[in-house]
Order: sequence, then C-alpha cells, then structure tokens
Amino acid sequence: MVAQDKLVIRTIQFGILAALLGAWYLATRSGAAPLKLFLPAPELVWREIGVLVRSGQLWSSLYVTLTSIAQAYVIAVVAGIAVGFVIARSRTLVHMFEPVLSGMFAVPLTMFFPLFVLFFGIGPDSKVAYGATYAFFPIALNTIAAFSNVDELYLRASRSMGASTWQQFRYVYMPGALPVTLTGLRIGFFICIASVLGGETLAATAGVGRATALAAELMETAKLYAWISFVVCMSVMLNLLALAVETRSERE
Repeated sequence: MVAQDKLVIRTIQFGILAALLGAWYLATRSGAAPLKLFLPAPELVWREIGVLVRSGQLWSSLYVTLTSIAQAYVIAVVAGIAVGFVIARSRTLVHMFEPVLSGMFAVPLTMFFPLFVLFFGIGPDSKVAYGATYAFFPIALNTIAAFSNVDELYLRASRSMGASTWQQFRYVYMPGALPVTLTGLRIGFFICIASVLGGETLAATAGVGRATALAAELMETAKLYAWISFVVCMSVMLNLLALAVETRSERE
C-alpha cells in the first residue's frame, strides 16, 4: 500500500512538471514578440546551459556559492546548537531568551544586508556572515525547543551516575532532541542557501546569484532562465538529499 501511495505521489509530481514544461513550450510558440523577449523557448535555455557548462562559468560560479553556503552553514550549526543547548538547560534562560530570538528571527534581515556589506565587504565574506546569521535563528530556536522537552528523569538518572556535561549532551540530550533538532537544521540549511544566493544577487563580485543578476541587467533572458533553472534543480536535489538524511537519522 505504501509503495502504491509513493507511486501515485511521484506520478502527480512528474505530471505537474510535465504540464508546466508543456505550457512553457506552447507559450513560446504563440509568436508574440514581447512574450518571446521575456520568455525564451526551452531549447534556447537548454542551449545556454550547455554554453555555461562548456565555458566553465557555471562551475566557477557554483564553487564560490557552495563554498559560501558551506562556511555559513557550519558557523550557523555550531553557534545555533551551542547557544540552544546552553539556554535550554535553564528554564529561566528559556523564558528570557526564546522570545528575543523569535522576535529577531521575525525581522527581515534583508533590511540589514547593507550593514553586512559595510562590515565585511562586497566579497564572499559578507554573504557568509549574512547566511550564517539568518540560518542561526531557526537552528537555535528548534534546538531550544528540542532540548527543553528532554525528559527530566533521564537527566536526573545521568547526573546520579556521575555523567559529565558532555556525556549528558552526547547520550541524553542529543538522542532525545534529535528529531526536532534535525528539522531546525534542515530549515536553517535552506534559509542559508536562500540568503547566500539573495546576498549574491544584491551585491557581489562572483557567484551564481551575481551571474543571475548580471544576466537580468543585460536582458540576456535565455541565460537568465538558464541560471534560474540550474538554481531550481540544485535546490530540489539538495532538498531531497536533506530529507533522505533526516529520514535515515530518525529511523536510526
């Protein structure tokens, strides 16, 4: 029954994708000049993707973007879990800092992006700082929620047996808080990707976001759609990978 449900879901997903591609193809065959300007034919976009791959521009931009995402995400994970663990160990600290972090997360940090550029420059460092800051909040908030709900009986038992702080974290907190923590890590991961790409689009010297913005500025619509298609495919694959890792970790 489960296999049949998965087959139905996949069929619907591929059907929606095929319908969108078909609508795109038919729309470009209408012959309207303005539509052709803003919506290039799929074969032109595919040809432009091949040009980007063969020229090496795709790989050089991807390297800059993925490096920034990796650095930002590592910083966010370490800081978010550490802060969340420290706060979750005290009910007073939870009541004190959890509303503050939630309120700060609700503020659109895009408004403060010029400050990141001011302090860290227009290069990748500002995007790393921006992505790490934005991804920190969902990771920290989910970590606080996860660690706060760990059964107190297990903690008392571990303390009575002389467990150190690290041992409590490793053998009590992490197993009990893992599902919610993984959700926070996944949310933070995609916020990190979106913020780094958004930062590159706003102000950068290199990267996928900068290449996409440049194509839009030059009205190179086929190249613009090629970059957008690549970002969408990359995001979908990373999402599937993150879901697979989360599902496997929960089963274990």
